[in-house]
Amino acid sequence: MEPVTPDWVKDAVFYQIFPDRFARSDKVPKPANLQAWDAPPTYHAFKGGDLLGVVEHLDYLVDLGVNAIYFNPIFSSAANHRYHTYDYYQIDPILGGMPAFKILMGELRARNMRIVLDGVFNHASRGFFQFDHLLENGKESPYVNWFHVYDWPVNAFDEHERPNYAAWWGLHALPKFNTDHPPVREFLWNVGAYWLEQGIDGWRLDVPSEIDDDEFWREFRRRCLAVNPDAYIVGELWGDAERWLQGDQFDAQMNYPFTRAAFGFFGGHSLNQQDTVHSGLGYMEPLDGHQFADKLAYLHRRYHPQIVHAQLNMLGSHDTPRLFTIANRDVDTVRLMFLCQMTVAGAPNIYYGDEIAMPGAHEPASRRGFPWDRRESWNMELLEDVRRFIALRHRLPSLRRGDFRILDAGEQQIVYRRQYEGETTIVAFNNAEEAAALTVETELPSPLVDALDAGGEPLMGGQSTTLAPRSGRVWTYQA
Repeated sequence: MEPVTPDWVKDAVFYQIFPDRFARSDKVPKPANLQAWDAPPTYHAFKGGDLLGVVEHLDYLVDLGVNAIYFNPIFSSAANHRYHTYDYYQIDPILGGMPAFKILMGELRARNMRIVLDGVFNHASRGFFQFDHLLENGKESPYVNWFHVYDWPVNAFDEHERPNYAAWWGLHALPKFNTDHPPVREFLWNVGAYWLEQGIDGWRLDVPSEIDDDEFWREFRRRCLAVNPDAYIVGELWGDAERWLQGDQFDAQMNYPFTRAAFGFFGGHSLNQQDTVHSGLGYMEPLDGHQFADKLAYLHRRYHPQIVHAQLNMLGSHDTPRLFTIANRDVDTVRLMFLCQMTVAGAPNIYYGDEIAMPGAHEPASRRGFPWDRRESWNMELLEDVRRFIALRHRLPSLRRGDFRILDAGEQQIVYRRQYEGETTIVAFNNAEEAAALTVETELPSPLVDALDAGGEPLMGGQSTTLAPRSGRVWTYQA
């Protein structure tokens, strides 16, 4: 079938918020024993971030140029990351509950901002009602078929200390749903539809490949689009995703293949990969300009153009070490990666705090509190650059909707072109430590103007131009 993806995603710049760590509002009552906001995060401590804290900082996001938010889970849970869901129909009370959610939705709509929630449908938690019922009543529970039970009693372990039920990656706290069971399927499909009825704009699906059932996801898509035909469905798929990106299941994947390629070129041999091997990123091979060009060309032709333009392009997330840390605290690497992210096809997604160069190794260090009260720790030059790059993307339709073509590549250089309805934009990077001369052949009748620097040198087709060390340039022409 011919894929059709939501048109609004092409114009979206996402910001990923880890709710417990972004912002805390005094208007939301808090439980005791919260961890200090600036303290190093731990696996189990709560810092008390909430949805009204997000509301109070929406203007910061608007000023940055963000027009869509992807939230890590916000449903009731006994974990600070909230992937241990115990009620799929309630907003976690520490986040402010449903009243705070309704306020958030109203404020987002007032600013024409979109919202995508994290859907954790492969597993629940031990506090989930149906699993708790099973624990209490054993074989006689009406919910006996909702989970994969190996032996009785459910809350016992075998000789290898494995639980008597299927758990995600063996983690006792995460019992896996039996998604072959019709009531489980209906429950999860209804959750997907319910929150779209409450006004959300889409779902980011947690480990969807572990529900190894294409028809489950086809029906999930049908239920969601019946409520909102413009709903965005993006899967956490770390590698090749052709199976799910045919137009009948998901609109896009979290584009970690782009992440790896960008780190490989812009960071190369200088990356700090001490912790990447503990994440889905793995070890990232250094790439020269020719190899990076091949990777980008492949990623832009790998799927149908509708899918390519809906891909969620990541530089970091809650599941990886921080961008600034992997880049070995090299701000030039971070800056160039942001410019690349904003000029290739697909929707950019910024993990909260990466725009100010927040550091952090693998989790939980990558999930620290946003330092609102310590602005002296912000990299203001990087923040301003990210703001400029986002504004550039919003200003030029060719960067959001245009085709993609590699024009040239060298050992440490790459040049690509985006075109859309008479607008041509050319993007060039020099990743070397010395200046590089560059000649771009174009058939345009006039020079291309510098799109990033109003006083910058125009690009004349067939004539040489010079790129400064570790720099990127963007030129544009409108017929």
